Amino acid sequence: MAQQKKGLIARMLEGKERSEEYARSTLPTNRWSLFWDIFKGNFGKIFKVNLLTLIFFIPLFAVIIIGNMMSETTSVTNPFGANIGNGYPVYPNLVGLAEWNTLQNNFYTQIGIFLACFIAAVGLAGGMYVIRNMVWTEGIFVANDFWRGVKLNYKNALQTALFFTIVLMLSSALVNFSEFSLVVGNMPGWQRTLLKISQGASYLFMAMGLMMSVWMIALGVNYKMRFFTLFKNSFLMSIGTLPQTVFFGLLALLPFILVGVGGSFLMMLGLILVLVFGLAYALLVWLDFAQWVFDKYINPKIQGAKVGRGIYSKDGSSKTELTGDDSAAAIEYQRMLLSHGRSKLVARPIKPIDDSMQIYELPQSFSREDLKKLRESKQAIIEDNEAYAEEHKNDLRYVEYNKQFEERERALQEEDAARGKKKRGAKLKPPKMLNDK
Repeated sequence: MAQQKKGLIARMLEGKERSEEYARSTLPTNRWSLFWDIFKGNFGKIFKVNLLTLIFFIPLFAVIIIGNMMSETTSVTNPFGANIGNGYPVYPNLVGLAEWNTLQNNFYTQIGIFLACFIAAVGLAGGMYVIRNMVWTEGIFVANDFWRGVKLNYKNALQTALFFTIVLMLSSALVNFSEFSLVVGNMPGWQRTLLKISQGASYLFMAMGLMMSVWMIALGVNYKMRFFTLFKNSFLMSIGTLPQTVFFGLLALLPFILVGVGGSFLMMLGLILVLVFGLAYALLVWLDFAQWVFDKYINPKIQGAKVGRGIYSKDGSSKTELTGDDSAAAIEYQRMLLSHGRSKLVARPIKPIDDSMQIYELPQSFSREDLKKLRESKQAIIEDNEAYAEEHKNDLRYVEYNKQFEERERALQEEDAARGKKKRGAKLKPPKMLNDK
């Protein structure tokens, strides 16, 4: 049959429909490709998530800006760089005044940050829930899922925000107090050394608090944990994946780093990126990386947990298997898969569409000979498809899928027998959807 030629825009939208393994080749097979697939394919949704999240971060950003303005105003109004002793008025002693003003301004700023966290946690809870669903490649409705995320994750987001704020307040206070003491204090060398060591320890404490906070976000939106369990696990994850945490943390905060490095061009570029997609981008990078860590270290050890959510395995194999020690929830999940039947698109080879064979096209005035040619062309296509299926039936993806499907059936039959269920052949009903958290 003659193919209708498509225009440029149609070809760009639909892609190469006749390419080998078209459907599978477009699916992400690792976390890097999943990030790019989400970012370019859902940019409109990412912009909406960023906008909703950004609205609730406005008070926090306002407090930070006002705090910086207070510091700059203090440095201008006080003559720290003037020729002291020349002119009028006379300032008796300016030693330590700059450090004291910094300590005071930071204290007021951090009190404002502490209060603004109650509002920012609303945006953080909704944004991280929507982005997590994107990483899981689940269908989302931005507004509905955002408010659902606020309902489910506000407590975790608020705990995380307050934890980091307290760590920031304590660390900053120790650094500022050490600087003030070093300037005004007449102390021996060993005390000055201890103060400098305390400054370095405060910066390390602040960095550890930041890493633990981002892990608390990822753990809290994926698992149900009490605060102390969340605190302990976030510390272990920060230490156990320290190089990766630092790298992906800096990658996630790249738009905010551009704002703070200085320079008018980079600052404007960073501000534009933050306003367009900065917060959503940071959550996407971090939660995508965190999901890779969970799939590697945590999910395989949890009964019934899904491994590799959002990515496609090239060999078509499933990474979750049913064992005798699985929980009832895992058994019900496997039962739900079986109730829908074995997929014909995955269980056996299907030849990709190409131009090698075509159905005979009947003319407007056709004869018995034309009908014979039409029937022969259809039969030739059927035989060609059967030959392709026979040739590729032992490919790994089909063998693994059918093997695991049969193992699920056998395991469920043994489970039913152990529980004393005598009825056989009854239609399996899928269970009710569990809480997605």
